[in-house]
Amino acid sequence: MTARASGPAVTVGHSADGPPVMVTPVRDRADTTAFVRLPYAVYRDDPLWVAPLERERRAFLDPGRNPFFEVGTVQLFLARRGKTVVGRIAAVVDPRHQERGDLDCGQFGLFECVDEPAVAAALFDTAADWLGERGLSRMLGPLSFSVNDECGLLVDGYDCPPTMLMPHNPPYYPRLFEDCGFTKAQDLLSWRVPMPADGEPPAGFRRAAQRALAAPGVRVRALDPDRLDVDMAIVRDIYSDAWSQNYAATPMTDREFTHFVRGVTPILRPELVQIAEVHGEPAGFLLCLPDSNQALRAARGRLTSYGVPIGLVRIARATRRIQRTRVVACGIKREHRNRGLAAAMFAQTQRASFRLGHTETEISWVLEDNRHSNGHAKGAGGILFRIHRLYERTGRSTPQGVQPVRYTV
Repeated sequence: MTARASGPAVTVGHSADGPPVMVTPVRDRADTTAFVRLPYAVYRDDPLWVAPLERERRAFLDPGRNPFFEVGTVQLFLARRGKTVVGRIAAVVDPRHQERGDLDCGQFGLFECVDEPAVAAALFDTAADWLGERGLSRMLGPLSFSVNDECGLLVDGYDCPPTMLMPHNPPYYPRLFEDCGFTKAQDLLSWRVPMPADGEPPAGFRRAAQRALAAPGVRVRALDPDRLDVDMAIVRDIYSDAWSQNYAATPMTDREFTHFVRGVTPILRPELVQIAEVHGEPAGFLLCLPDSNQALRAARGRLTSYGVPIGLVRIARATRRIQRTRVVACGIKREHRNRGLAAAMFAQTQRASFRLGHTETEISWVLEDNRHSNGHAKGAGGILFRIHRLYERTGRSTPQGVQPVRYTV
């Protein structure tokens, strides 16, 4: 269960007229630094990219600080042409997929790459072979490292900056994936809900919320900050129940959930988290967060520069100007569905967001085949504006013009 490994350099492929692409496992701190910093080169000319905090990315890759490594195994790889880093990928084994019946399925994520099919092929085939050595013939991704983290490849909606915990990538990535033999597994939809002038949802949606609240024993309340641990435990339990049958879903361990809560607590607004109860028993939740990416853009990936906390100052100032929120998750226990609880919780959240001065809410992501949730998003006034895609592939698949080279790790 490690993010680093020792081992020989591996030549995995080269284009007909170019030098070889070398892929090596991430071995040490220098390799980790190269892995973390590659996106700065890939997105150098992308004005919409939001640089993550380097400190947070290092913690995410650290088996001692990311509880995913207590259940899953990760191997990071770097692609180099000469001394220049030109790509990266993570190969992931999460046994929870095998436990739910995906016996041959491994995952990959954290993919970044220059616009060269040879480099993409080298990375994908390296990850495929590493997974194959562990008995996994199929790859699903990008997942970093599961659906509980960032997942999906942006395939539509490149004209706006990414929201917190949502991936962003260059428009040429889908072509690299498809040229390397990946096919669509599932689309993840994002909806934008502009804030109405009065903060109220559309009339039909509002009536559905009112009917839900008028039913005997139904109550919708905001998260209680004085009992944060208790209320977030309710969220965790409902999430595990409501999402258990969703595509590629894996249950979060207690440590993973605690780690997530700790990460979002600084931006958590209790009035944006709603809990539905039926006859005093928890029945559903809606977790909405201010879009911290609007503040992170100001920090440009660094909290300090030359020892001066410039990034912290920028984040503090920008936080006061956050205008967008994101519905990160909504779940309702199976026995309480079709009561209109989702409408009731979203209506309450939107009113609170309006009072806080936000101008729009993003509902993301929603599985394309989740007709109920997509219907709610549209009914709330949502506009479909962005699509991410999960891809899958079995074995190797080298694109035309790339000469494969056999190797062992």
